[in-house]
Amino acid sequence: MPVHSGKQPWRQSLESLTVRNYRIFTASNIIAMTAVWMQRIAQDWLVLQVTGSVAAVGITVALQFAPMLLFGLYGGVIVDRRSKRMLLMLTQGTAAVLSAVLAVLALTGTVEVWHVWVIAFAIGLVTVIDNPARQVFVNEIVGPRYLRNAITLNSSVFQLGGLLGPAVGGFLIEAVGGGWAFAINAVACVITVITLARMDAGALHLTPPAPRGKGQLREGLRYVVAKPTIFWSILMLAFLAVFTLNMPVLLAAYASEVYRVGAGGYGLFNSLVAVGALVGALACTRRANIRLRTVIYSGGFYALLQAGAGLMPTEIAFGIALLVVGFTNQLFFTAGNPLVQMSSNMRVRGRVMSLYVLVLLGGQSLGGVVMGRLVEFAGPQVGMLVSGLVPALAAAVMAVIIARQHHLHLPIRLRRR
Repeated sequence: MPVHSGKQPWRQSLESLTVRNYRIFTASNIIAMTAVWMQRIAQDWLVLQVTGSVAAVGITVALQFAPMLLFGLYGGVIVDRRSKRMLLMLTQGTAAVLSAVLAVLALTGTVEVWHVWVIAFAIGLVTVIDNPARQVFVNEIVGPRYLRNAITLNSSVFQLGGLLGPAVGGFLIEAVGGGWAFAINAVACVITVITLARMDAGALHLTPPAPRGKGQLREGLRYVVAKPTIFWSILMLAFLAVFTLNMPVLLAAYASEVYRVGAGGYGLFNSLVAVGALVGALACTRRANIRLRTVIYSGGFYALLQAGAGLMPTEIAFGIALLVVGFTNQLFFTAGNPLVQMSSNMRVRGRVMSLYVLVLLGGQSLGGVVMGRLVEFAGPQVGMLVSGLVPALAAAVMAVIIARQHHLHLPIRLRRR
């Protein structure tokens, strides 16, 4: 992988978009991510309306992420063996059908909470293959030269969707009901399939598929454990995924119980996080170097600031804190994801990224239930504090362990005036 020794000039912050296939992929990705965020907001609020329970929202999050926890590693094996482009066309087509079914149920007024749970679990099954395939396919689109920039831009697109989606989704819920958000997501999935079909296949940097063989799953796990940059990055991600990344559960509680601002306020809270994250992602496109210490420090700092958000005395102060939390969120993800990808061999990258996504989404599956119960038992403020303090403590412990393993020292020089 080529490594830049200094900061890139601002004019090169979008250099991966010089690749035609990546331009059209990114354009469709903006639409898709906005629609996905709309569906997430509408889905969570629909469950809250039907049941009146924050814990039920946590169960919904858990069901959507549980398949990745159960089958995520096998998804990586499939991705390493098959065409990533064809897998994405299949998964997006299936997601379109599932979203369309949920739209019909919601718009006809026949939806029940178990309908949402079943479809959420089915979408989770689609994610088992879709997420690692999408991660690895970016490398096939842009090649190694632009990979780091493309990964950072993907994060920016995700956050742009997180900015637009909740705002539009909250407006739709208030104006005409959440069913139209599901219909829009179905259309967006179809657009993604069409975009993938229209790509120039000859310009792709295709990875030879891994041959079938025994022990491929264990091989991938051994590879991750043997590489400190991958192992510690994924362990930091695990703590954040279980505790810190369950913001929909926490923000739903703040919107309905603390500030009583309804669906529009819930969408606004999510949008504020996304605004900060978008700014953070764009700022990180010029990052010169990515080190393991950057991942651990930024993860701990992000978690600590989220804990502080729970102590804000007013709604305005809470909103400002969410902006900062979103910004620091991207300091972690635009360091951790590229470091894991660029530290892994292409032959096993599908399995490595499936483990990364498994920890990311599977951790949220477990954390959705845990944080939902904690919020109902102790209140949103306590839930926010716990969501940040536990990963911050874990980051401090990891930093000490890594320093001791590698005999690192912190020099302190005292000077007299």
